[in-house]
Amino acid sequence: MASDLPAQLWRSAQQLGDLLRRERLMVATAESCTAGGIAFAVTQIAGSSAWFDRGFITYSNDSKLKVLGVSPVYLRDYGAVSEPVARAMALGCLNHSAAQVAVAVSGIAGPDGGTESKPVGTVCFAWAIRRDPTVAPWVRTTTRLFDGDRAAVRAQAVLEALDGLNVLLEQRLDV
Repeated sequence: MASDLPAQLWRSAQQLGDLLRRERLMVATAESCTAGGIAFAVTQIAGSSAWFDRGFITYSNDSKLKVLGVSPVYLRDYGAVSEPVARAMALGCLNHSAAQVAVAVSGIAGPDGGTESKPVGTVCFAWAIRRDPTVAPWVRTTTRLFDGDRAAVRAQAVLEALDGLNVLLEQRLDV
């Protein structure tokens, strides 16, 4: 077991790798507040090159626009920490990679940046899958509010992202 990952995180990443290998799918990540934490977690698993395509760290709004093709209208109307932006990030991740499965994360890890409507610990997620390139991808979004300091919020977000991918693949939510 990788000594630099908590056991729960390592188990979730290992499970994801097993599911992706079984389904013969690849995953990619689009990360803002986790800054590559999801990609780091999955690539700690030996053999991940068979099922991990790439990770996009799009921390700034400009990078979300230029790298993933997020609409400036979404950023203006909803803000970077929103389900519409997370959804657009996940779809951009699929469109700019060889992966069939994607996860996107955007949030406020703190200690600053929170507002009354979006407090520190708010993290928006999107999971997308496109098994058939002729059909529009299936996407699910959610928003969570995590407790703790910056490191705790980011760690919880990485685990939530991995667990969401596992649920998507285990339960075949897209079919």
